Amino acid sequence: MTVSESSIIEPIRLDFSSIHLTDEQFYQLCIANPEQPLELTAKGVLIVMSPVGGESGEREINLGSQVYNWNSQTKLGEVFSSSTVFRLPLGGQRSPDVAWIELSRWNALTPQQQQKFPPIAPDFVIELRSRTDSLSDLQEKMLEYRANGVRLGLLINPQVQQVEIYRLNQEVEILRSPTEVNCDEVLPGFLLNLSTIWQ
Repeated sequence: MTVSESSIIEPIRLDFSSIHLTDEQFYQLCIANPEQPLELTAKGVLIVMSPVGGESGEREINLGSQVYNWNSQTKLGEVFSSSTVFRLPLGGQRSPDVAWIELSRWNALTPQQQQKFPPIAPDFVIELRSRTDSLSDLQEKMLEYRANGVRLGLLINPQVQQVEIYRLNQEVEILRSPTEVNCDEVLPGFLLNLSTIWQ
């Protein structure tokens, strides 16, 4: 085992199901620990996420900037970074690596809802698997997104150069080593370029 492999910190999962954290309590917990990204699953499991390394950080900003640049041209919605926690309809509080919400849905929220953890499921999400991420945990997260109404979700797995595509009421589609993914069904005219992600 190399030094870099031994220094990897995996996410910590704590069962809070018997405590039933309220939305406000979870919000205050996150505010009190701004350096530590947290998520809460619909089943009440608190996930203490590990920071990503340079490789994953670079890939994440690459993907997010592509969505941001497309949205800057179309002005069809709002784009959110991995620091944004969404309060999903079925109870989970999750942070996709990249998220996009159609403008009318975002504008339907009150200013207070927009300022805190927005009580809404994004229309589009990307999850990028880092070396510390369990694939099964990410797949569970993607299924949670779909169950909450996320219209299109991409799970990008650089370790095996594979993309899993999650759509409402459809089976998961798997693409192997694609150079791009057509997201036109939710993001009109948008092609996500993955050629540099696999390098």
